[in-house]
Amino acid sequence: MKIIIAGAGAVGTHLAKLLSREKQDIILIDDNEERMSTLSSNFDLMTVNASPTSIKGLKEVGAGEADLFIAVTPDESRNITACMLATNLGAVKTVGRIDNYEYLLPKNKEFFQKLGVDSLIYPEMLAAKEIVSSIRMSWVRQWWEFCGGALILIGAKMREKAEILNIPLHQLGGPELPYHVVAIKRGNETLIPRGDDVVKLHDIVYFTTTRKFVPYIRKIAGKEDYADVRNVMIMGGSRIAVRTAQYVPDYMQVKIVDNDLNRCNRLTELLDDKTMIINGDGRDMDLLIEEGLKNTEAFVALTGNSETNILACLAAKRMGVRKTVAEVENIDYIGMAESLDIGTVINKKMIAASHIYQMMLDADVSNVKCLTFANADVAEFTVKAGSKITKHPVKDLGLPKGTTIGGLIRNGEGVVVMGNTQIQPGDHVVVFCLNMMIKKIEKYFN
Repeated sequence: MKIIIAGAGAVGTHLAKLLSREKQDIILIDDNEERMSTLSSNFDLMTVNASPTSIKGLKEVGAGEADLFIAVTPDESRNITACMLATNLGAVKTVGRIDNYEYLLPKNKEFFQKLGVDSLIYPEMLAAKEIVSSIRMSWVRQWWEFCGGALILIGAKMREKAEILNIPLHQLGGPELPYHVVAIKRGNETLIPRGDDVVKLHDIVYFTTTRKFVPYIRKIAGKEDYADVRNVMIMGGSRIAVRTAQYVPDYMQVKIVDNDLNRCNRLTELLDDKTMIINGDGRDMDLLIEEGLKNTEAFVALTGNSETNILACLAAKRMGVRKTVAEVENIDYIGMAESLDIGTVINKKMIAASHIYQMMLDADVSNVKCLTFANADVAEFTVKAGSKITKHPVKDLGLPKGTTIGGLIRNGEGVVVMGNTQIQPGDHVVVFCLNMMIKKIEKYFN
């Protein structure tokens, strides 16, 4: 597959690294030579110093033969122009990064497709949705719904009160077990567990289950004493903060703290009265306490500085806030944030890359998610008639090591998959695998 990525910024370089491991034919173009100098020597990809909106430059890199053209420069109008040019030169599929919510409205989809932009991606909006799903439940690290919530993925950290510690998984219940442990993050290692593996203290355990068994997962994870989130304090008035405040459920009260007065005035115009805007330094603990930090169930740090966000979450935890979320854009810091027990970590470029990655899979995939902490991916496949996955019960499929089927949705109902489960055409199947193995799994669904 020939893939051209226009823009060697944070999202573009992360995506190029991700895809270069897959042995795809990757060309990364940018008109800033400095940005690309470190990349080509370390990764299996070609870098070209050219403007993404130059017809001559696009012809030189062969945009007309591209299977996928991805424009992720920081400039929205430039991305749209680059996609239009690439389509007219002959690129099969184009994706453009934007920062205008209006463009994503369903009524505008056809308009952009006619222009030559097949898909639009808005990383800040995706990040905000992820934040909201993680603060809905104070005891959850990660929450993700498949098929409108028919099947749910929950990531939770195991504390001393967890009931499932040190028991081999095969002893936890019989065939009627209402959940499946699909992945375990232990230190820097991610396991796709087998029956004789055990859950240990401080593991982050990823469960799949159906909605009615979520309280049961909460009980066995020892999290019943965690208060529900009613009050949210956000540090930093970024675009992600604005979207987060707009997406939170109506029963939550939101306060945004930002030290830029002009930005605070702008936030007041953008957001309705249920969001309180406070002009002040979010690093000032006295100010935060005065504004009710101790009565806040969730603290979200969204400044442009990863270190500040990590430290602010640590300070909030010390003040007794149970749920903290930090935006950590420096990928090297994600492991550190986890070892410091920050809570949920949001990384915009990983989220954006997951969504783009999904577009290049051949099978019918409606969802791909990169688990920020775990080196694992989750994909939701729709099963076609005659595909390999339908030929045998799950235990006899010979799935590659490091993969597991977390569950399936059949006729709108979530089902936890066991060894004897027979997958049928039309099922939506949720697969977990260690990083970079989705391509190996894909052939079972084609």
